[in-house]
Amino acid sequence: MNQEMADKIREKFPDEFVETKEFRNDLTVIVKPDRIVEIARFLREDPDLAFDHLSDVFSVDYPERSASGGERFEVVYLLNSIPRRRRLRLKTRVPEEPCEIDSVYPVWRAAGFLEREVYDLMGIRFRNHPDLRRIFLPEDFDGHPLRKEYPAEGKGWRNTFEFLPTEEPRT
Repeated sequence: MNQEMADKIREKFPDEFVETKEFRNDLTVIVKPDRIVEIARFLREDPDLAFDHLSDVFSVDYPERSASGGERFEVVYLLNSIPRRRRLRLKTRVPEEPCEIDSVYPVWRAAGFLEREVYDLMGIRFRNHPDLRRIFLPEDFDGHPLRKEYPAEGKGWRNTFEFLPTEEPRT
């Protein structure tokens, strides 16, 4: 079943198809980012695939890839076909510059908030997104805290808080 799905995607988008991986009967298809919206639309509209539900969009930072000339980020789309009872992990790789990809919002409206989260926390811009702005952090926040180079302890603002003493535990 998984091989048939992968073959169908490879057949339709031979130039964009990179590779497939299968782990514990879950299929991952890696594609080039250039036609991500067309690929997404195909996955949703093809009656044999019918991936009608986007459950998550997230990204992964691989700074070592960028150092060796590869694409630093992966954008991952978790898809479900409710009528076919199937899952698919669709991945694409995005370079550090320009750090952007087309939005799949026209295909799955659920991408609206999910892509905003990736933009806010990782800094990947989604072209043609109808409302791409920060969702968790203030607009003037400096940086993207899920990137590997962002300091785990923050950029010093925590040190400006007044100390709040805690009560001694009662015995």
